[in-house]
Amino acid sequence: MTYTPADSFTTRPTLQGTFGMTASTHWLATASAQAVLERGGNAFDAAVAGAFVLHVVEPHLNGPGGDMTGVFVTAAEPSDPVVLMGQGPAPAAATREHYLAEGLELVPGAGGLAAAVPAAVDAWLLLLRDHGTWELSEVLSFAIGYARDGHPIVDRVGSTIASVAELFTEHWPTSAALWMPDGKIPAGGDLVKNGAYADVLDRLIAAGAAASAGVAAASAGGADSRETRIDAARREWSEGFVAKAAVAFLATPHRHSSGMDHAAVITEADFAACRAGYDSATTFEFRGHTIAKTGPWGQGPALLQTLAILVGFPDEYLDPSTALGAHTILEAQKLAIADREAYYGDASVPMDYLLSPEYAAQRRGLITERASHEFRPGTVPGHEPFVPPLRTEYRPPSRSGRGEPMLAGVGEPTVMPTGETRGDTCHIDVVDQWGNMISATPSGGWLQSSPAIPELGFCLGSRLQMTWLEDGAPSTLAPGKRPRTTLTPTLVLKDGKPVTALGSPGGDQQDQWQLLYLLRTLVGGYSPQEAVDAPALHTTSIPGSFWPRTWTPGGAVVEDRLGDEVIDELERRGHVVSRAGDWALGRLSCVVSDPETGLLKAAANPRGAQGYAAGR
Repeated sequence: MTYTPADSFTTRPTLQGTFGMTASTHWLATASAQAVLERGGNAFDAAVAGAFVLHVVEPHLNGPGGDMTGVFVTAAEPSDPVVLMGQGPAPAAATREHYLAEGLELVPGAGGLAAAVPAAVDAWLLLLRDHGTWELSEVLSFAIGYARDGHPIVDRVGSTIASVAELFTEHWPTSAALWMPDGKIPAGGDLVKNGAYADVLDRLIAAGAAASAGVAAASAGGADSRETRIDAARREWSEGFVAKAAVAFLATPHRHSSGMDHAAVITEADFAACRAGYDSATTFEFRGHTIAKTGPWGQGPALLQTLAILVGFPDEYLDPSTALGAHTILEAQKLAIADREAYYGDASVPMDYLLSPEYAAQRRGLITERASHEFRPGTVPGHEPFVPPLRTEYRPPSRSGRGEPMLAGVGEPTVMPTGETRGDTCHIDVVDQWGNMISATPSGGWLQSSPAIPELGFCLGSRLQMTWLEDGAPSTLAPGKRPRTTLTPTLVLKDGKPVTALGSPGGDQQDQWQLLYLLRTLVGGYSPQEAVDAPALHTTSIPGSFWPRTWTPGGAVVEDRLGDEVIDELERRGHVVSRAGDWALGRLSCVVSDPETGLLKAAANPRGAQGYAAGR
């Protein structure tokens, strides 16, 4: 027996067409990407254009100094999902011994010590080089225009700046100069410019043009190519002025979320050694569909483990809108994410075993009618599970005896006055008329991550906060290792052809909210927009990936629209429920393709009033 939507209400229609579809977390990125499709570009040209616009229009959620992951298929090889890996590693001097010697128990959530080597820009340029068709100058023109000429900011940018205004004025004056000109916090709708970042993009284009001219002079133009120009821009980013400016600036000690001043350890050699790349996707078969995710250097396979547990339940256990379904889903997520903590990282991870039917059956057997308040990783032969510090609150050593402890938040995003941010980012999905499809989640390098580098107009990210300083974890901080990122886009295939590109901001909640979409569409028969709009929920009964890495045993966060009857039943079953409001959780977007009919669809999140889809 399948379940069906409780009603047919949606905030907007599921878009339908046959030409091309784009969905993202900001309408200007969506419009820019769709404009590329309209002018003959493919899905990869469009995604890159939209991604650089996201750097400009959602600076509180991502930036060029951050990271990204994507999963895509090409029209030429539709059955082969590929992961675009834009997660940079820890710098060579980022040793746990150094951080412990700095008086730290956790990698800070803000400040230069939290910065992995930025790889987002290199990943987007790699994708453009290998699978796009447009020149770099054409793709970047949208972002350059918004950065140099201005764009109207959303309210949330101003409120984020307001939350860290004291940090900026007292400790990060370059950030204050960039984001609070003349001491004024911008309001929603104000035109905001970032001429320094526009200049950075112009210089990358110029590096490509110079390389092209050099090739032409040396060989009468015979070896000149679009790829040559893009590779020159990549070198300029990793070996030229960007690396030099970032390293020189962050070498000066500055305030971190630890409450102390530290110097960053990133070097020009770290920049030069970092290159984005491609990985094979990790996949799982569910209800006749192949779900493709990143490898366990990200959290993506935790979604697959959750599906492996849930596949053994009847349909009525898989409806997130009922108490039975919500309870079962929350319990399965706790088990899968406990394994994420115990086994995932840039290391040797036994994914075949973790996704096996036998192991999933063991885990499924742990789910009872009562909510678990325990941390329960599974037992994997030959592997010792890492058990992280299970703190329900945290007071940094430098703040001992003053101020309030850092508590687990109710919802996302959370931006603290000290700059640390929990769990928000941005997302973009594109499908074109030829069958190319991509889902990508750019993040990191938020304006509140670390002091703005004045010559560049952006800061570096804070992804290293997802590593542990305890020894022996698969995600322990180590030089050259990628932090276990929360970035986790999804691609869905059926009969060897792509049918859905899906993703969401939300940190630890990204896969939890995407799971609801998959269950509602693949089992419940919801339309894309119905699934995006439907009430969301997630567990906080897991150690958080973001500083200060606390958890709420038995915690469940729900939208009030789930209904009093369902929420009361969850509490009766032992869940520690927090109500987040009617429209507060989940920021999903997606594009959909029906290979049999050629029909394309798109949907985007109405929460926050900035996500949009476009297409025809």
